[in-house]
Amino acid sequence: MNEQLFVDFLQVRDILWVGINFSKAKFTREGFNISQEILQHYLHEWNMLILNDQKKYDIRMSFRKPMMQYDLSVVTKLNKSLKINDILAKNIRVNDVLTDEQMCELASSLALPKSLPFALSFWVESFDTKVKTASIWVVITKTETQEVVLCEKFLKSPAGFGTRNYWARTFYNVFYDIQSQAFLRWENMVGKTL
Repeated sequence: MNEQLFVDFLQVRDILWVGINFSKAKFTREGFNISQEILQHYLHEWNMLILNDQKKYDIRMSFRKPMMQYDLSVVTKLNKSLKINDILAKNIRVNDVLTDEQMCELASSLALPKSLPFALSFWVESFDTKVKTASIWVVITKTETQEVVLCEKFLKSPAGFGTRNYWARTFYNVFYDIQSQAFLRWENMVGKTL
């Protein structure tokens, strides 16, 4: 975490949601024996869930922001370029696919819209049907400089029926974790700077 930038982030009233980025994701082949068209359908649907059900996937409450803006253009373009054969893996070591440094470097290289000072994105690292775990990075970026403010991995269990809802539960669990615990922990980390 960049503590000074996080303090700046705490002081703004709104944030830009840029979506769920799957560009570096790996899915276990078992459980995702699907076509290219179905993959694209799921990637789109998971992103739309956040916009269409804002009470359930509550970004404002989780990140303590009264106002939100949305611009999924960058993430949509990246997700549309994914090929099913590139995203599937026989086995995934869910705990160490990407290091903190690698994830921060990837996040800082992504040119985001500059309509607001800070952007929030989720980067799915893996959906592992064998261990029933999703690895999702939460990334806050200062849009003007592309500096990473916060980059933290969350491991969450899926639940529910059907592929879309089963893995969508992991996004809900991340928002819930941030709202109930993680955000307070982040605030306490920078408390000495406030």
